[in-house]
Amino acid sequence: MGVDKVEEFEELRPLLFSIAYRILGSVGEAEDAVQETWLRFDRSTTRPESTKAYLSAVVTRISIDVLRSARVRREEYVGPWFPEPLLEDPYQDPGRSAELADSVSMAALLLLERLSPLERAVFVLREVFAFGFDDVAAAVGRSEAACRQLAVRARQHMQDGRPRFAADRQRRQELATRFFDALQNGDVGGLQDLLAADVQLVGDGGGKAPQLARTVVGAEKVARLLGTAFPPLLRIEVTFEPREINGQPGAVFRDRHGKVLNALVLDVLDDKVQAIRGVLNPDKLGHLGPVADAWAVNQELRQSRRQAR
Repeated sequence: MGVDKVEEFEELRPLLFSIAYRILGSVGEAEDAVQETWLRFDRSTTRPESTKAYLSAVVTRISIDVLRSARVRREEYVGPWFPEPLLEDPYQDPGRSAELADSVSMAALLLLERLSPLERAVFVLREVFAFGFDDVAAAVGRSEAACRQLAVRARQHMQDGRPRFAADRQRRQELATRFFDALQNGDVGGLQDLLAADVQLVGDGGGKAPQLARTVVGAEKVARLLGTAFPPLLRIEVTFEPREINGQPGAVFRDRHGKVLNALVLDVLDDKVQAIRGVLNPDKLGHLGPVADAWAVNQELRQSRRQAR
């Protein structure tokens, strides 16, 4: 029975993590919520009618509690707050691939931040993972009627906030390839051609890494900043690896020792880059590998620029 229980849990682990990550926006907190779910399942002496419904309810309740306490920390956060970058969503469902990809994007997760913890949980369970309202109600401890109202409000907030992403993944990837080629070559004009007129460049350092003093807005300003900033980084052997991050094109940047400096994510819509989000806070990068000392890299960059004059 013990082995069966472990196997049952492991089969559902990808789903549980994906639920928790969408509610929390944190890889580490989602993994902790899944582990706590296992501990409660392991201690339970009764077998539920539906293990999937039971475990999904447990991880949802844990995530709601964590989110409520995290809200206070995020209000005190230094600068813009972004979710932790996710390279691969472990849960796959061919029948809901579009909803899954859309819901894990940085833009969608930032919209979810506007919802109350209950609205967020209901939206994730119902709209993303297509749980029935009976299971949603059991998970959040509200009536089905109340959950329907929560779902309507959450849907409206999400729809008002942003249109859905373009569906053509190949075209997004082609644009991203051109973007990173232009970035590597310091091609300001090439970058500007790929950017929306009102594109935004935003960084999340959390006060723990060098970051932009403010959001940079506009194709010309963003292209000039990126096109002139990256070639000096090449001189100190900073590299980048194009990766899909949160279902969108992006790249992981590393120092000369292969340690992670930041993750850059492109928000692509209508064949233009609408936003460029950089996650630089070292606390959010540890799951991607050993983290670089961004302050030391920044100091080396300054020295390199002085020598090049």
